[in-house]
Amino acid sequence: MSDSKDYVSRADELGNIHISEEVLAAISAAAALEVEGVSSLGSQGKKNPARAVHIKLEEEKVVVSMSVLMAYGHTIPEMGKAIQEAVKVAIESMTGLEVSAVNVSVGGIDFPERV
Repeated sequence: MSDSKDYVSRADELGNIHISEEVLAAISAAAALEVEGVSSLGSQGKKNPARAVHIKLEEEKVVVSMSVLMAYGHTIPEMGKAIQEAVKVAIESMTGLEVSAVNVSVGGIDFPERV
């Protein structure tokens, strides 16, 4: 494996499984973008959504921090909770790793274009 990437590792009965933090960020980004009202992630927009996601491992648990842009007309606390739940479920179901926190920052609001 390349030394330039960070991996989260977990052992099972047959050996070790190494999951790149980039993979965890991509899973998180995909889950967040499925939440109604999320227009894009961070300042990278649609170019590379996973760049707006930061993964950290604390005491064998995953901590996710992300920045989102939401569509105008949605309630920020409700969307934040929906994003947290979607990301937690996606990571835990796809990787078997436990998520201890999903920190969501709303960095902006996308307004509809007026014609």
